[in-house]
Amino acid sequence: MYIPEIYKNENQEEIHQFLHENGFAILVNQTNGKLWATHIPLYFEPENNLLHGHLSIENPQSIDFKNDDEVLVIFQGNHTYISSSWYDHENVPTWNYIAVHVYGKIKILSHDETILHLKKLVDKYEANQEKPVKIENLSRKTMLQFRGILGFEIHINSIEAKKKLSQNRDDKNYQSIITHLEKSTDFQAKAIASEMKKSRK
Repeated sequence: MYIPEIYKNENQEEIHQFLHENGFAILVNQTNGKLWATHIPLYFEPENNLLHGHLSIENPQSIDFKNDDEVLVIFQGNHTYISSSWYDHENVPTWNYIAVHVYGKIKILSHDETILHLKKLVDKYEANQEKPVKIENLSRKTMLQFRGILGFEIHINSIEAKKKLSQNRDDKNYQSIITHLEKSTDFQAKAIASEMKKSRK
C-alpha cells in the first residue's frame, strides 16, 4: 500500500485495536491464475501474531489454498469525502480514511482447530447479546454444518497501516474540516471527525 510518511501509522497498540474493532475484511490471493477476493470475518490474535478465519469449501479461493501461500488481508475503517470548499484557499477535493493491510502466509486448520477458531469468533460477537449463542451448546445436527467450511490461520509477516486524516492541513483548515464533518448526517463523516480530533489535540 502506498503510504506517504505523513499518513503512516506505526502505533502498534492503535493498530491492534483497529484490527479488533474492524474484523470484517477482504482476503486476497491468487486463485486459478487470477486475483480473487472474499469478504469474511477474521479473528485477530495479537499474542500469537495470527489471524483466524474460515471459508466455504465451495469457494474456489479455498480450493486453491496451499500451506504457506502468501495472502493479503485488507481491513477498512471509516472513510468520508472531504470537500475543498471547506478550505480558505483553492484546492482539490479528497477522501479521508483509515485502512490496514496485513500480509502473511496461510496454514489450513484441522476440523478441531477450526471449531476452536469458531468458538473465539462467535464468543467475540455474541458477548453483548441478551442470550449469547455458544458453539459448544449447539446440537450435533447444527454442528454438522461446519463440515462445509475450511478453517485457516494466517501467520502475519507484516502490517501496513494508514491514517489519512488531513494531517497536511494547517490548524485553521483542519478545524474547518472537522466542523463540516460534524454537521453531516453520515455516521462515517462524524467518526472521521472524531478520529481527527484525537489525532491533533
